[in-house]
Amino acid sequence: MDASQQTARGRVVLADDDVLLREGLASLCERLGYEVAGQAGDAERLLELVHTERPDLAIVDIRMPPDHSTEGLKAARTIRERHPGTGILVLSAYVEVEEALELLAGGHRIGYLLKSRVTVVDDFIEALDRIHKGGSVVDPSLVHQLFSAQRRDDPLSVLSAREREVLALMAEGRSNSGIGRRLWGTEGTVEKHVRSILGKLRLPGAADDHRRVLAVLTFLESR
Repeated sequence: MDASQQTARGRVVLADDDVLLREGLASLCERLGYEVAGQAGDAERLLELVHTERPDLAIVDIRMPPDHSTEGLKAARTIRERHPGTGILVLSAYVEVEEALELLAGGHRIGYLLKSRVTVVDDFIEALDRIHKGGSVVDPSLVHQLFSAQRRDDPLSVLSAREREVLALMAEGRSNSGIGRRLWGTEGTVEKHVRSILGKLRLPGAADDHRRVLAVLTFLESR
């Protein structure tokens, strides 16, 4: 693979205090055609790298030194404020609902994946590319946990079972064609479901892409 192919997908920086995992991610990103512009073992170094390298993507562990609490999440918020054009993929060993919701409220070019998902190379490629192109990614395990939870005043109660399935897949960041393949339906049928969802949730008039984001946020908040 020549240099032009290696940098075709974009430039990334990686932050994780687990050196073996970090090196493994770096190797995987390079094999996928991303240029690894730098690696960090803590949030402070990550912020320095993003400032100097201006990468397309930052892949960040949610828990890093010194306290291993939410340093990665805080760094992700800082990156979003200072460098809004940088896509962010936060990795976590476990489903951490509150942290994930706080992160995903940031809108486009953002993602949350469990570390176990990285071993599914096709899923990891799709996640990186989707974020790089301006989309968002939500780990299916988080979607399942939120979808299974109940709330007394559920704004999704107006939706049919199939519409809830479509909305859950929308929350994972899937396109209409991707949803159709998952549910064994046509893209036209999915489009009808999406229009019905947007109408039933009474979202304000705006571009369909914006209304889809609002629908997903409604879903994520209705846990």
